[in-house]
Amino acid sequence: MKKWLLALVAVPALLVGCTEKEEPAAPPTDEELHIVEVEILTPTEVAVNEKIELAAHVIQGEKNIDDASVEFEVWESGKRDEGQMLDGVLDKEGVYKADVTFDHDGVYFMYAHTTANSMHVMPKQQITAGTPDMTQVLPEGEDDKMNTMDHGKDDSDITEHEKSETNHE
Repeated sequence: MKKWLLALVAVPALLVGCTEKEEPAAPPTDEELHIVEVEILTPTEVAVNEKIELAAHVIQGEKNIDDASVEFEVWESGKRDEGQMLDGVLDKEGVYKADVTFDHDGVYFMYAHTTANSMHVMPKQQITAGTPDMTQVLPEGEDDKMNTMDHGKDDSDITEHEKSETNHE
């Protein structure tokens, strides 16, 4: 009986003594304290039928990021489905570039999809090529499939119960 009592006291005491102590979390590094920022360097007005440099400067804090992944998404206003993705190539000190040529007057848009240090940012810029007839330019957003205000629901998606609740508010 004494052996059992000793075992009941000794085993938990040994287990408590063998538990692994957790080390305090390491303080965040300077890199972790700053968000990744992307400055678009591409001009907002360009010529038609000339090679244009799409360019983005990637920094975190005050440090240039030379190991980011940068893809430039470019499309003509109202035609996002017909857009193209261009890989950005590191040129110098955190600046990534890709070339594109706009073959006709128009309003174009560009996202600089950037991933660096487990963060993703995607600044957007409008680019006017030549002298487009602004009355023919589709407003940005018409090519979107979903209205952000109604989250894609049209009246046919709403049940009679939801309609009656909306009318009572």
